[in-house]
Amino acid sequence: MGQLIAITVFGLIALGFGATVFRTSSMVRSALALLGSMVAIGLMFLTLEAEFLGVLQIMMMAGEMTIMAIFMVMYMMDPGGLGQMDMSHQKRFSKAAGVVAFLAAAAMILLVDWGDTVDEVPAPDVQVHNLGLELMGRSLLIFEAAGTSILVAMIAATAVAIARRE
Repeated sequence: MGQLIAITVFGLIALGFGATVFRTSSMVRSALALLGSMVAIGLMFLTLEAEFLGVLQIMMMAGEMTIMAIFMVMYMMDPGGLGQMDMSHQKRFSKAAGVVAFLAAAAMILLVDWGDTVDEVPAPDVQVHNLGLELMGRSLLIFEAAGTSILVAMIAATAVAIARRE
């Protein structure tokens, strides 16, 4: 029962921070709110005894949000949101897309047969072992390609931003 309460609390915290991402006019505060949401999800993993995924989620998102905040401060006109810029565009379309996405997610939750739950969860060390086999097996090429693509995109964005200033 305590585990269910903890997951519910972390889920509500994640939703609260997620809503804050879209409610603030500051890109830096938005990045920090997104970090808070991702940390709450990492804590949900830890509560579910998926220690590797929880720590990985928190560490990866902390690094990602730090880099994102640094790039926003360097390249955006008003990263602190002090100029009262309106950061939202196409408001009607955005609201309609949000409602449609919510309804689709709710329909999937309620209408999809998710199958039977597992009777016995493997021990955390077995979970980490199986995850390692998955990551180093058939998924290795996907993760390596994704990491290389992200690095190339960051270098290209920096090169484009520097070229515009000269």
